[in-house]
Amino acid sequence: MEGFISLFQAAVFFGTVIMFGCVGEIITEKAGNLNLGVPGIMYLGGISSLVAVFLYEGSTQNPSPVICVILALAASFIGAALGGLIYAFLTISLRANQNVTGLALSIFGSGVANFFGGSLNTLAGRFEQIAVPVTSAAFRSNISVLADLGVVGKLFFSYGFMVYLAIILALVVNYFLHHTAAGLDLRTVGENPQAADAAGINVTLNKYLAICIGAGICGFGGAYYVMDYIKGTWANDGSIEKLGWLAVALVIFATWKAKNAIWGAYLFGVLYWMYLYIPGLTRASQEIFKMLPYVVTIIVLVVTSLTNSREKQPPAALGQAYFREDR
Repeated sequence: MEGFISLFQAAVFFGTVIMFGCVGEIITEKAGNLNLGVPGIMYLGGISSLVAVFLYEGSTQNPSPVICVILALAASFIGAALGGLIYAFLTISLRANQNVTGLALSIFGSGVANFFGGSLNTLAGRFEQIAVPVTSAAFRSNISVLADLGVVGKLFFSYGFMVYLAIILALVVNYFLHHTAAGLDLRTVGENPQAADAAGINVTLNKYLAICIGAGICGFGGAYYVMDYIKGTWANDGSIEKLGWLAVALVIFATWKAKNAIWGAYLFGVLYWMYLYIPGLTRASQEIFKMLPYVVTIIVLVVTSLTNSREKQPPAALGQAYFREDR
C-alpha cells in the first residue's frame, strides 16, 4: 500500500506540472497556432516567479506568505505571457513559420532562464543553491486536518493548492471552449479563420489573446515546478524542458480537450515513475519506462487518425498562417 501511495503522489506532483502546460497549449492550438515553445515558456514562468520572490524575500525581514504567492503567480504569468507575445507577434503579425518560431522560443526561454537562475546564486552570495523558503513553504502547505485522514488524506489532500488550481483551470477552460460564445468564436478561428473573419470575428485579436493567456497558464507550470516540485530552488538540469515536451505530447493524448488533460497528466506521471516501484530493473529498462508516455501518445495519435472522428482531430487550420487578403 505504501508503494502505491508513493507512486500516486509522485504521479500527481509530476502530472500537475504538465497539466498546466497542456491546458495552456490547448487554448493556443484551439486558436489555430501550434506553439512548440512550451518548454521555453515554462522556463520563463519559473524563473520570473523565482526572481520576483527572491527580491521580495531578500528585501524584508518578515515576508508575507500571501504576498509571496501572489508575486510568484503574477510574475510567472506575466513572464510567460511576454514569451507568448513574442511568439504571437512573429507568427501572426509577421507571419513567420510557427514550428521554427516555437522551437526558437523554446531555446530562447531555456537560455534566459538558466542564465538568470545561475546568476541568482551569485546574488545570494553563497555557494549552495538559491532558495526562497517562505514562498516554497506557502506553495507546499496543505490542510493538515484533511491530509491526516489516513490513506484518503495521503492520496487526495496531501498537496499544495496548485494541484487543485490545475484541475479547476482545466475544467474552467473546458467549459469556456465548449459552452460559451467567446469559446465558440475562438474555436471557429482555429477551424476556419476565413469564415470567422467573414462572420465579424476579430481573428487577430482572438489569436493574440489565446496565445498570451495560454502561455501565461503554461507559466504556472514552471512556477509550480520551481516552488513546489523542487522546493524553491533552481536546477540547470533541463527538467523543465523535458516536462514541457511531455505537456505538448499530452495535448495530443487529451485529443485537444482540457478535461482529458486531468486524468491524462496523472497517467503520464504513473507511467513515467513506475520503474521506481518495480524491483530488479536494469538501467536500460528504467529508460524504457520513461519513454512510455510518448509511446502511449503515438498510439493515441494513430488510433484517432484511423477512427477518422472529427471531434478527436486537431483544429483544421492548426499551424497555418492566416492571410486575410486571400479570403
